[in-house]
Amino acid sequence: MTDETIRILGIDPGLRNTGWGIVEASRGSRLSFIACGSLHSDSGASMGERLAQLQRGLARVIEELAPHEAAIEETFVNRDPQSALKLGQARGVALAAPALAGLEVEEYAANVVKKTVVGNGHADKAQIAMMVRVLLPASRAESPDAADALAVAICHAHHRASRAAARKLAAEAR
Repeated sequence: MTDETIRILGIDPGLRNTGWGIVEASRGSRLSFIACGSLHSDSGASMGERLAQLQRGLARVIEELAPHEAAIEETFVNRDPQSALKLGQARGVALAAPALAGLEVEEYAANVVKKTVVGNGHADKAQIAMMVRVLLPASRAESPDAADALAVAICHAHHRASRAAARKLAAEAR
């Protein structure tokens, strides 16, 4: 890895399955696949234990693969309030795990991720998985959650420069 290369962890949060994917973005727009997978919580365990399982899994990924930044997909839930609450708790863990490891964490709306990767903000999971394979031919995302997490990492790689420039301008304006 060079000084101009950044390793990005993408996270697709979920209580049952949390997808993760890591890419390296080098100068310009060159992307390289590093790894991906899914973390699963035990549906028979207490909520606290399930969240701890996800946190430990993300901490292990961060420790082993050493990303520099993280990005997470914002979730849109159109189901019952109980499901939304559970997903929100899993999302909290997914935000906290990289932050506790000292990583900067950015958030992206699902339609921004889809538009960035597929070119259509309403793309379905199959389209996302196909474009991830096109953009990262070495990737072997074996689950939709892992493919979605790689899409989040790809999205962050494309948007991080403009976000950094906007932060710099805001800081200079103060």
